[in-house]
Amino acid sequence: MKIIIPMAGRGTRLRPHTLTVPKPLIPVAGKPIIQRLVEDLSSSYHGSIEEIAYVVGDFGIEVEKELIAIAERLGAKGKLYHQDKALGVGHAIACASDSLNGKCIVAFADTLIKADFKFNDLEDGVIWTQKVEDPSSFGVIKLDMEGYIIDMVEKPATFVSDLAIVGIYYFREGEKLRDALHHIITNNIREKNEYQLTTALAHLKNQGARFRTGQIEEWLDCGTKENILHSNARMLEIHQEQKLIAATALVENSVIIPPCFIGENAVIRNSVIGPHVSVGHHSKVESTIISNSIVQNHAHLKNAVLESSLIGNASRYEGSRYALDLGDFSNFSKR
Repeated sequence: MKIIIPMAGRGTRLRPHTLTVPKPLIPVAGKPIIQRLVEDLSSSYHGSIEEIAYVVGDFGIEVEKELIAIAERLGAKGKLYHQDKALGVGHAIACASDSLNGKCIVAFADTLIKADFKFNDLEDGVIWTQKVEDPSSFGVIKLDMEGYIIDMVEKPATFVSDLAIVGIYYFREGEKLRDALHHIITNNIREKNEYQLTTALAHLKNQGARFRTGQIEEWLDCGTKENILHSNARMLEIHQEQKLIAATALVENSVIIPPCFIGENAVIRNSVIGPHVSVGHHSKVESTIISNSIVQNHAHLKNAVLESSLIGNASRYEGSRYALDLGDFSNFSKR
């Protein structure tokens, strides 16, 4: 099995964090989003993962080395492809055409899942979905009586289905997907001026391919700051039975309200941390109260009261302490 991950987008909704770090490398519960994604896929699949192919933008050599290392730690070969122009997800996947052969999983880089990821790999393809309350913001599918997909509709204005596509796909013959993508690009078949994966899927369906649907327990989107913080909280809850506080972390005169992740060589002093806080490697938190937040690596917080915050790598924030004289019947609010 090969895993193809299109991740060349710049993550503009997460700026300023994505000005220096690609969105898939932002940590969630102590691990980069992309690492959690491939670990979950590889651990849930009953077979072996031979290759993980990333479609990237101009992220720099250090990011590319980290991506290759993530693949190699799972016993797979890492491969890089570059998308020079933002021409849609279908175009991004087509950039990895050399890897589109045999059994393939295509997974979007801003998606985390909680699922028993079992499926029949003899099917032509599988598209994973989850029921949602408001399907108008998602691509959705319709099924026939046998459970095969008969239609895919992007962000329907009227109700079509409540089964939303979560961004994970399986193809038994990756070369057929490669040919379908080549067809839509060669014939300049675009939607909203981009080459879409759903267009290629419709082309495959018209050629006789039959797609099943796979169900997941929980879908965690990581496209915005609020979603990343929610995903961090859920991942901490899901993995709270694991050892989340590094042995090299120093915690002095502090309260840790679980679940929290404390990274290697982090220092927590005179603080209250949690719940749902991840503190990155080599970061220092002093005289601070913080909840529902992510502090990335080599950051330093002092005299802060924070919630629902995302603190970047090597950032420093120092708040102020106040002496307050407040008389009877006073009303004071500081925001």
